[in-house]
Amino acid sequence: MMSNLLMHIWASSPQRWAVVAAITLSFAVVARVLRGVNRSGALAGGLACLLLFAVGGPGAFAALGALFLMTWLSTRLGYRTKRQLGIAERREGRNGWQISANLGVAALSAVTFGLTGSGAWLTAAVAALAEAATDTVASEIGQTFRQTALLITTWEAVPAGTDGGITLAGTLSGVAAGMTIAAIATLTGIVPHAQFWIQAAAGIFGMLVDSLLGATLQRRGWINNEVVNFCGTLMAAATAYAIAMRG
Repeated sequence: MMSNLLMHIWASSPQRWAVVAAITLSFAVVARVLRGVNRSGALAGGLACLLLFAVGGPGAFAALGALFLMTWLSTRLGYRTKRQLGIAERREGRNGWQISANLGVAALSAVTFGLTGSGAWLTAAVAALAEAATDTVASEIGQTFRQTALLITTWEAVPAGTDGGITLAGTLSGVAAGMTIAAIATLTGIVPHAQFWIQAAAGIFGMLVDSLLGATLQRRGWINNEVVNFCGTLMAAATAYAIAMRG
């Protein structure tokens, strides 16, 4: 199993593992210093980074770095307004459960690629990252520029930050964020250029599933936000995997 893993992953030598370890540690420290994550979030994000970077190489790290940057910027944008509305993220950053919910599917998909060598799993991993970017940026931007949103199930007006509420500004910003992740993945050669649309579309689909779950199960208190986010990334990854395998 170990020999198969080394055949497919980027970190196939001690020197590359050293690069992965050094950059992962630096990434976790920077994320913590910028208060993008708290201590548990730094640990969870560091593990996800280690797995994604080791398997996908610099391109995977670039996609993850772009996800963090877009998340951090959109979270900080209009922070005072969000705080007044009571919907702002904690100042110390996202915790380990939140990070795992957003990155766990991508990391596991990358590891599965390393074990199997099936490129569809890398497509799935990127789609999960694209969904995380799409959903997070859409939520944060929507809350910044609108005090009201439309509930995705009934289209009734609800306060910004309501589970399942969507806005035009947020949705467009989220789609742009997801397409950015997909573009980075294709430009760096993680996945074929022809599969750009798969990752982008799967990310958008996962965001819609996230909103539907938020408007239904989460609003009823049956599941929490971390479960919703995990399901969104899982749906994006599964969709991308299925399409890539058929292609």
